[in-house]
Amino acid sequence: MFAAERRQLILEMVRANGAVSLRELARVVQTSEVTVRRDVRALEAEGLLDRRHGGAVLPGGFSREPGYPQKTHLAAVEKSAIADLAASLVEEGDAIVVGAGTTTQELARRLARVPGLTVVTNSLLVAQALAHANRVEVVMTGGTLRGSNYALVGSGAEQSLAGLRVTKAFLSGSGLTAERGLSTANMLSASVDRALVQAANEVIVLADHTKLGADSMFQTVATEAITRLVTDEHAAAEDPTARELDALADCGVRIEVARLGLSVEPAPAHQSGPRRPAPPPGLAAPGSPLPGQRRPAPHAGLPPAARLAERIR
Repeated sequence: MFAAERRQLILEMVRANGAVSLRELARVVQTSEVTVRRDVRALEAEGLLDRRHGGAVLPGGFSREPGYPQKTHLAAVEKSAIADLAASLVEEGDAIVVGAGTTTQELARRLARVPGLTVVTNSLLVAQALAHANRVEVVMTGGTLRGSNYALVGSGAEQSLAGLRVTKAFLSGSGLTAERGLSTANMLSASVDRALVQAANEVIVLADHTKLGADSMFQTVATEAITRLVTDEHAAAEDPTARELDALADCGVRIEVARLGLSVEPAPAHQSGPRRPAPPPGLAAPGSPLPGQRRPAPHAGLPPAARLAERIR
């Protein structure tokens, strides 16, 4: 493929998806990441896209939300690994909320095996994945259907969440940075996600490496309100995204890294109690900020990727 053809294809992918990793671009155009990085740099010089932490985004500083068909094919392997690990954080008998998104849809497929679970969601895709699960109760919000991501939004959805109290909220979004937290490109979706967060004692964000360092228009969850981040190992392997993870850890976010190709099975039905250390104290009030933010970095002398490896437990 000639350079001009490669760059046209790269540009079309970024326009269709909003944000694409260098790894994904290299796979599609069938060349090395070094070559793709050079192409992206040339396209940025022409003002056609922006480089961002191991990938490319639409110009203007904010990524836009791709449609559902594009999302399902973006970082599919990574989303599957993230869903496996996230499912291991759910206990038998838990009551949780699950937001809309392709990663949370993958999580829902695994939650079908957790008995005694109650799942509150505004996502038709999440509800569909759990529709035939034994001993899993699904509660859907009200609201207006947003067809691009099969989610219920608007005042009806937000009002149905008022007064709700659950143990955990699982959310995804368009971008995640230490500076702004989780963000999305749609105002109505962001508003409902904030209502989901207010209902939970623990907020768990599911974000693959393509979301790290990306920013979008509407803030969903401030960094100080995020308890955990579940991401994939590509995020910890490269300095740009590892640096973002290290900054999130400095803000008190616990980092969970899913290893690709490894499945994390849910605990047997007889097992009780948390399989992982409890979240930081002080989360009794839903939506309240986490204590001890901006801790001094104990591994400041190490490179970001190595420093992050020291932090991950």
